[in-house]
Amino acid sequence: MAQESSQGPDRGLHRVVVIVDENSNPFELGCATEIFGLRRPEIGRDLYDFRLCSPEPSTLMRDGFFTLAGVAGLAAADTADTLIVPNRPDVEVPRRTAVLDAVRRAHARGARLVGFCSGAFTLAEAGVLDGRRATAHWQWADTFRARFPSVRLESDVLFVDDGDILTAAGSAAALDLGLHVVRRDHGAEIANSVSRRLVFAAHRDGGQRQFVERPVPDLPDESLAPVLVWAQERLDSPLAVADLAARASVSPATLHRRFRAQLGTTPLAWLTGERVALACRLIERGESRFELVARRSGLGTATNLRALVRRETGLTPSAYQRRFGLDGRTG
Repeated sequence: MAQESSQGPDRGLHRVVVIVDENSNPFELGCATEIFGLRRPEIGRDLYDFRLCSPEPSTLMRDGFFTLAGVAGLAAADTADTLIVPNRPDVEVPRRTAVLDAVRRAHARGARLVGFCSGAFTLAEAGVLDGRRATAHWQWADTFRARFPSVRLESDVLFVDDGDILTAAGSAAALDLGLHVVRRDHGAEIANSVSRRLVFAAHRDGGQRQFVERPVPDLPDESLAPVLVWAQERLDSPLAVADLAARASVSPATLHRRFRAQLGTTPLAWLTGERVALACRLIERGESRFELVARRSGLGTATNLRALVRRETGLTPSAYQRRFGLDGRTG
């Protein structure tokens, strides 16, 4: 059994609604609930008005593990500011018409749509992904392309943010995309707080690879954790990949291979992402001197800061400050 909503309705908050349908995956449902549905006493305010809905009073979840009941009816999807569509392991079975119609109505009125894992199939069946970028789990890439050739599938990334439609790849990527949405809505500081509550990486860029090789290490000190912590404590210093390699006592080529294997990205891309995240936090905390932000975050100049913050967030530092800075926050 489930309650209709984990928090009382408050139309002053952005409403996130999850459609649960027959054979939906519990993990992605749990991810959505953890990220968008829990109260945040550590933040001091709620971030979203969250609810579940279903086309049936009782919904049998994946493989009959359990039955979900006591949630809102499908009409709740028509109140969503963000609608998370259902997914399931059997991608060959079409979604019921009522669910697809709800997705189409949400898209037509400008709601944000989110698909976790095979949820991209639901979005594509509804016809809202035609000509758009999306991703899905790598094992279904060929099937997806064959069925939906008009969708621009990016099969080797964690998630795709195409503005008002966002899709995540495999199950764990739902957490990455969910935190990305929180970061987009509330800024890096709040997203970091949510990630700490989840004990999950605060920021993995959507462009990282889905399939990350994790071979059994030959030596116990091959973990990147020590060098990552060391670098995060020195982001304002002129660190280069060679410095990270020296700290790890390996060659730059070996470090590059380990980053690719363990994080699915390059040392330089990771370092740049960490610096941009620090810059965003400084801006959110009230620092308006962008040259100083650039120096403290290791980005060098205000020009470089503007370019990288805009690339990562879609906003200029000034716009980011107006939206997420101390004076721009609400609640």
